[in-house]
Amino acid sequence: MSDKPTVSVLGTGIMGAAMARNLARAGHRVTAWNRSPDKAAPLAEDGVRIAGTPAEAVADADAIVTMLHDGPAALDVMRQAAPALRPGTRWIQSTTAGVEGIAELAAFAADHDLLFFDAPVLGTREPAEAGELTVLAAGPNDDPAASAVFDAVGAKTVWLGENGADGAASRLKLVANSWVLVLTHGIGEVLALAKGLGVDPERFFALIDGGPLDAGYAHAKGGLILGGDTANTSFGLDTAEKDARLIVEAARANGVRLDLGEAGVERFRRASAQGHGSEDMAASYFASFTD
Repeated sequence: MSDKPTVSVLGTGIMGAAMARNLARAGHRVTAWNRSPDKAAPLAEDGVRIAGTPAEAVADADAIVTMLHDGPAALDVMRQAAPALRPGTRWIQSTTAGVEGIAELAAFAADHDLLFFDAPVLGTREPAEAGELTVLAAGPNDDPAASAVFDAVGAKTVWLGENGADGAASRLKLVANSWVLVLTHGIGEVLALAKGLGVDPERFFALIDGGPLDAGYAHAKGGLILGGDTANTSFGLDTAEKDARLIVEAARANGVRLDLGEAGVERFRRASAQGHGSEDMAASYFASFTD
């Protein structure tokens, strides 16, 4: 292996596509696969080779990055890739899979003698495209190939232990995402209440500006809502609903009740049923209205 490992990226949605581009820009030889080929095809312009199957994508890879919808999807794709997997290949598992999901994926890695990294990321479309994600990583932290991948896609890597199978990175990702989702629902409800009470939302933003109640997420997601631009997706609503369910399930399994988390799942469900599932998660705003 050279100092620029060959990397396979499985899953080229918002995050996976950006990661593949940044890996190619960093000088890595990159092959990508996506269940919907049309989403992977534009990456060819960035020097990424497009594979027709997961097995074709992982052949000769030094490192495999999975960025798929959920744990079952990641496991299914890796099973398709299994005939071409080589012992010792690094598997950088970046899908938000939850606590139970990461255990199943780690077991698959052990069965196939893969070097497993539990490596979810923090960030949405903009930092992903800029190569400024925060990588939460658990696995052998002296592995140069994995470190090269993390450096290409992120601005910071937070190491959480040398055993990817214990799920330390995935558990922290759920905690961090729970905060992100609370903020998203919070600004959505605030702006819905302002509309219902006939309050100019700009007065609210002026009130909190620069103070302890201010939050960057309030402006980012609030701007999408007020601008009627929730179709400009940075973090998809249906994906956020999946993450919210994983958070609530993990909490229940560990004796923790999350009232806000459970209510957030229902808000996402209602907004999706209204037709906003493919929009940004800020569209949870619409769950406040029956029409």
